[in-house]
Amino acid sequence: MNSSPVSRRRFVQSTGALGAVLALSRPPAVLPAESPGNRVIVGVVGLSRGMAHVAGHLGVNNVEVAYVCDVDSARLASGLKTAETKQPTAVRKPQGVGDFRRILDDKNVDAVSIAAPNFWHTPMAILAMQAGKHVYVEKPGSHNPWEAEAIVAAAAKYKRKCQMGNQRRSYANVIEAIQKLREGVIGKVLFSRCYYNGARPSIKKGQPGQPPATLNWTLWQGPTPERPYKDNLHPYNWHWHWHYGGGEMANNGVHALDVSRWGLGVDYPTKVTFLGARYHHDDDQETPDTGSAVYDFGTCGASWDDSSCNPRRGEKNPFVAFYGDKGMMTMAGGNDYTVFDNAGKELDKKTGGPGGGDIPHFTNFSDAIRENKPLNSPISEGQKSALMCHLANIAYRTGSVLKLDPKTGHIIGNPEAQKLWKREYRPGWEPKV
Repeated sequence: MNSSPVSRRRFVQSTGALGAVLALSRPPAVLPAESPGNRVIVGVVGLSRGMAHVAGHLGVNNVEVAYVCDVDSARLASGLKTAETKQPTAVRKPQGVGDFRRILDDKNVDAVSIAAPNFWHTPMAILAMQAGKHVYVEKPGSHNPWEAEAIVAAAAKYKRKCQMGNQRRSYANVIEAIQKLREGVIGKVLFSRCYYNGARPSIKKGQPGQPPATLNWTLWQGPTPERPYKDNLHPYNWHWHWHYGGGEMANNGVHALDVSRWGLGVDYPTKVTFLGARYHHDDDQETPDTGSAVYDFGTCGASWDDSSCNPRRGEKNPFVAFYGDKGMMTMAGGNDYTVFDNAGKELDKKTGGPGGGDIPHFTNFSDAIRENKPLNSPISEGQKSALMCHLANIAYRTGSVLKLDPKTGHIIGNPEAQKLWKREYRPGWEPKV
C-alpha cells in the first residue's frame, strides 16, 4: 500500500499510536544477514487466534517471536507474558506493541504473522510485503474480491513468501487423500459437498457507548470507514457484520471449500448462488446463520451447507465429501480420510497420526523462507478459495445466481453484484500495489 508519508502521519497522529512515520521500503531478501544461523524472526499481530500463531511458530526449530501486537492493551500484556514464557532462551526478548507498523520498521524481522480481523488482512499484508517482510496471513486473507486480487499481486511484485492459514494444505493424510483422488481412487470426481455445523449463541443488540479504556477503537477499525463503537463487535462478533467480516462463509466455509476445490482440481466456477437467512436469533447479526451455497465448474460442482446455530448432533455429516463415478471419499475435518465404493463398502481409511495441527503449516512457511521451498498454500492459491466465499456472499446479498468468467472468477453482467466487488476505505488506507 503506497500510502503517502502525509496520510500515514496523519493517521498515526490521529490514533496516538506513534509519533513519527515509519519507513516502508526494505531491500528484497530471502533472509536478511542479521538472522544468524538461519533463525527466522517473526512478529505476530492480533492476539486471539494470534496466540496459536505464537505457539505454532515456536513449534518450529530456530524460529523466534520478536514482537506481539494488539490494539487492546490488556490482551497485549497477556500475550506478551505468554510469548516471554514460551521462549525463555530467545536471543532477543519479545516486545509488545500496539501498532503493527512498529514491527515493519525493524529490519531484523523476517516475517509478519497476521491474525487480525479479516478487514485488516490484505491492507496489513501489503504494507508488510512492501516493507520487505514475508507474510503468514489467516484465512480468508481478504475482505472482498478486489482485495483477493490485490494481495496476490503484491506477493508477486515484492517477491515475498505469503502463506494463507488454511492449514489442511499441510496435513500429511489430507495431502495423501488428494493424491489418491488424482490417481482415480473414486474414479472421475464429479461433486463435492461441504458441511459446517455449529451452536453459536445470540450476539444480542449492541449498545453504543465509549470503548473500553484498553482498546484503541480507531486503530482497531483501521482501513474501514469510521463507525461508532458498539459493545457487541469486539473482539469477535464483527464476523457477522458486512462492514467488517464475511459471516460463517468467510470464517469457516473457506476451510472446507479450499479442500473441496483442491480435490476437484478446479480454479474458478462458472456460476454461484447462495440461499439462506438469519433464522435463529433476533439480534444484530447481518450475515446468514443458515444456508447453502452451490458452485458449478462446468465439468463438476460443489456445495457448502451451513448450520451455525444448530449443531445437528443427530447427523454424521463429514467436513468434506467427494463423489466420483466409482465411489466416494469423506474427510471428517482433521488429518483423516475414508474411501467407499458405490455400494458403501469401506475400501481404505487413514486417521490421525503425525502431520495434523498448526505446526506443519508454520514449518512449511519457515522452510520456504529459509530454503526457498514451495509454499503449501501460496496466497495465489488461497485466494482462489477465498474468492469462492466472497462470490457466494455477493450472490446472497443480491439474491442472484452469479455468472462468472471461468478464467478469472470475475462477475459477468449484474451491475448490482459488481458494486460489491470492492469496499470503501478510510481515506489514505486503500491498498495500492
